[in-house]
Amino acid sequence: MAKKQFKTESKKLLDMMVNSIYTHKEIFLRELISNASDAIDKLYFRSLTDDSVTLKHDDYEIRIAADKDARTLTVSDNGCGMTKDELENNLGTIAKSGSFDFKKGDENQAEEIDIIGQFGVGFYSAFMVADNIKVMSRAYGADEAFVWESSGADGYTVKACDKPDHGTVIILHIKEDTDDEKYAAYLETYRIRELIKKYSDYIRYPIRMLTEHRHKKDDSDEYETVKEDETLNSMIPIWKKSPSEVSDEDYNNYYKDKFGDYEAPIKVIRQKTEGSADYTALLFIPSHTPYDYYSREYEKGLQLYSSGVMIMEKCKELIPDHYSFVKGLVDSADLSLNISREMLQHDRQLKIIAKALEKKITSELSKMLKTDREKYETFFKAFGAQLKWGIYSSFGANKDTLQDLIMFTSSNDKKLTTLKEYVERTAEEQKKIYYAVGESIEKISLLPQVEAVLAHNYEVLYLTEDIDEFALQILREYDGKEFLNVCTENLDLADDADKEKLKEANEGAKDVFEFIRDSLSGAVAKVQYTNNLHNHAVSLSSEGALSVGMEQILNKMPGAEDQHIKAETVLEINVDHPIKDKLNDLFENDKDKLRDYSKILYAQARLVNGLSIDNPAEIADLVCSLML
Repeated sequence: MAKKQFKTESKKLLDMMVNSIYTHKEIFLRELISNASDAIDKLYFRSLTDDSVTLKHDDYEIRIAADKDARTLTVSDNGCGMTKDELENNLGTIAKSGSFDFKKGDENQAEEIDIIGQFGVGFYSAFMVADNIKVMSRAYGADEAFVWESSGADGYTVKACDKPDHGTVIILHIKEDTDDEKYAAYLETYRIRELIKKYSDYIRYPIRMLTEHRHKKDDSDEYETVKEDETLNSMIPIWKKSPSEVSDEDYNNYYKDKFGDYEAPIKVIRQKTEGSADYTALLFIPSHTPYDYYSREYEKGLQLYSSGVMIMEKCKELIPDHYSFVKGLVDSADLSLNISREMLQHDRQLKIIAKALEKKITSELSKMLKTDREKYETFFKAFGAQLKWGIYSSFGANKDTLQDLIMFTSSNDKKLTTLKEYVERTAEEQKKIYYAVGESIEKISLLPQVEAVLAHNYEVLYLTEDIDEFALQILREYDGKEFLNVCTENLDLADDADKEKLKEANEGAKDVFEFIRDSLSGAVAKVQYTNNLHNHAVSLSSEGALSVGMEQILNKMPGAEDQHIKAETVLEINVDHPIKDKLNDLFENDKDKLRDYSKILYAQARLVNGLSIDNPAEIADLVCSLML
């Protein structure tokens, strides 16, 4: 029989599809199973209105068979089957879809039944792994069966064949192995089982395969190989079961199995919506940070299903970066899938779902914060830095979403507190939210400026993570109160009389300050008196947007070695400390010693602020010389 030719554009499309459209060859089995499910759906739907169709729902099945010797993989179903014309139209013309026509024929049908395939090209993905394909089909109620056969773009044949029952049988002759591809793996039971679990576990009809198992003989140490008819898919997704049918243990086991975690999630979020976007979501918030979470290898994203068939393993568009720790899935029949069914057209529907998911996660985290503080703090210790990063990286665009979810340690009780809780505790006349930055709570507590603020009965937030101050600088204020780093020259705790006294003292010591600054060879931008150091002699503060803490963090980042970033630091001297008079005396009588004193005071200020000293040997020698 002479081969019939694909149309020119169909040849090009077939070549493009096999070589480029599909990223992973393994999805061919998903496509064939989805098509089989569609065929069964059509016949089952027909049975609802046609008494001549006597099959019940439990009578339908999809079967898989592998023959290693013949190198064939067979996928069969007992669905509606195809006539000769349908074989010609559906398989002879690429991108012709029987499923699409079935849906389009009656708009009301879309509400009654889900049809997975709409583009008619998924079948041809089988040519990625097969060098010959036979499709034997008999339409339900027809007297004849036909076989469509093709080896690829060179064409196809259609002829009558013997097939006693309705339905379709697809026989793939698997390609020979190459150095790059081991096609024989698709004939292995374990690989077939693995692919069905990954992509087609929730097809609503049983996918069965005759598999071999070794069993111990009764009253014997010998084993025998027994063939069993195994159902490879679970059919009913956990997210489609009624919530009353699913226990916490069920959710935990599902999460551990599907997402490879050894601990149960700290929160399970289930959402089903109808309206502008119809979808079901099952989300999990891990109880701990994944080992690779802050590495380049980590990929965010939710699994994406369409009517129970997995389309993408990690759809990153469904989850914002600040919630990248969330695991889970979305199942929707409404998404516009492109020709390969692997990728999404970035349409309005996807954006609506993503926005709704973000809102739901925010709501559930807020609820956890209010109703289960201990659990929320456990979550925050694992992922709080990511929430703060979400504020910083979006330049405040996510402020309204995240600012009430972030927490910092408070000077009140050394426990975590929210910004809202901090503000609720402040007196009305307090216009600032005070914070300090350091390596640890213990070191921050020892800062002179912190002691001064606490002495005025103001609460201080202790920032110990690298991202903390960056996030607060983006926020700028909360509930009308500005954030203020206590280690900046803007710290103003004095009353008007003390301010005037300090101003006069600074004016009178300009020459002394200039000499000290020159002695430090530009290490500080300026020198000044302050009344914010409590009982301490000196400290460092900063002026401008870049603090000393931020300077340290930026200089630790990769690539910063060649461009040393420096904050504008200020050497602050306690105006009420006896050291002030000593410096004035040295300026008048012994400038050489004042130069040494300046270096020692600067080193002392750096140590007080938790910073290292550039030349500790020089400082040690200077201290020893002053002791003699």
